[in-house]
Amino acid sequence: MTVELIGIGVGPGDPDLLTVAAVRELSAAGRVFVPVMAPDTPGRAEAVVRAHLTHDRIERLVFALNDGVDGPQRRRHDCWDAAATRLVAYLREHAGSAAFATLGDPSMYSTFGYLAQTVRELLPGVQIRTVPGITAMQAAASAVGLTLVEGAEPLTLLPLTRDLETLDDALARGGAVIAYKGGRRLAQLRERVAAAGALDRAWCAEHLGTPHERITPLAHTHTAGYLSTVVVLPPRGGRGAQL
Repeated sequence: MTVELIGIGVGPGDPDLLTVAAVRELSAAGRVFVPVMAPDTPGRAEAVVRAHLTHDRIERLVFALNDGVDGPQRRRHDCWDAAATRLVAYLREHAGSAAFATLGDPSMYSTFGYLAQTVRELLPGVQIRTVPGITAMQAAASAVGLTLVEGAEPLTLLPLTRDLETLDDALARGGAVIAYKGGRRLAQLRERVAAAGALDRAWCAEHLGTPHERITPLAHTHTAGYLSTVVVLPPRGGRGAQL
């Protein structure tokens, strides 16, 4: 019997943005594992999954989701190891398939990549595949009514978990710039965008797809959560000018 792990992107937080393919895989999986920060605290991915499933084959796995990347990473690695060990134990006992629900898309800054790597090391015969999901930058652009890129414009996506030099470089290159996880450095981020002359073309979105969703011009944003998304558009001319 095939033993399979499926990483499923569940989008930014709105259950309506879960794809048909994702619902089908989540419904068929022998167990659906969801990432949480504490065993007794449901996460955003779990909320999206529960909005669609009629079964209760859901199990929480604890990850150090909000730990900073500066300093020791022992807790983060311990969580990856513990989660992979539990998932492998399930697959060895029950065979069949297990799904892991991850916010956004499993191929973009996702916990699933680390988990899948460890599962493959512990269970070499496992088959691993993914189901894509809608990303935060797409949801943010839709909510504001923006076109992210036109014509020959480049798009740069970067996380702001370490420093802001990469943001300066991206703004200098031009095109649309998307910054993830910049809430802890929001004041500095806003200053850099202003220095690049782009503050009037920037927005900050957080808690996308949830009752706490907030989307504001970056110039008027003074606090933001860790999972915030900042969208900075390039200057544009008339229709077709970017071709």
